[in-house]
Amino acid sequence: MRHLGEGEKMAVIGYARTSTIEQVAGFEKQIEILNGAGANRIYKEQTSAVGKRPQFDKMLDYVREGDTIIITKLDRGFRSVKDMCTTVDFLEEKGVKLQVLDMNLDTSTPTGRLMLNLLASIGEFERNIMKERQKVGIAKAKAEKKYTGRKQSIDVSEIKRLRNEEGLNPTQIAKKMGIGRASVYRLLK
Repeated sequence: MRHLGEGEKMAVIGYARTSTIEQVAGFEKQIEILNGAGANRIYKEQTSAVGKRPQFDKMLDYVREGDTIIITKLDRGFRSVKDMCTTVDFLEEKGVKLQVLDMNLDTSTPTGRLMLNLLASIGEFERNIMKERQKVGIAKAKAEKKYTGRKQSIDVSEIKRLRNEEGLNPTQIAKKMGIGRASVYRLLK
């Protein structure tokens, strides 16, 4: 954690994230919004919501009491309600405010904290509904024989060759091919 130097003001720190490199326009727009909101330092990265976020972690290490972190949207900063609550609690302990610009939320107020929790819960609910719909769609496509799934990355013919021609057992095949023994058993069926 950094310490306040003589004459140094509290920082307004922005965080911008996109999931893919193709989202360049959205990334640039986030940075523009953060600059317009007064960010004097911006941490930015392009990583999926589930990937590692080294810049986010650096930002959390950098902030100190009195600083404000600003993000453009809730989903740019948090992966889940649990992640949001853990991070907001951490920031609160450090004396750091969080502002979500598109919702005009400020965690330094009781109303802002309540709204943040409600909206995060609704967002998680929507993601779960979307996942459920996706499962239903995949099941329907499978029933109609339209779903092929992901391409197999393991060479089944090589596994069979090792078993039949070289006489290797599943454990030996798994070790030689760098895969799990259960995969060998499954593919030999």
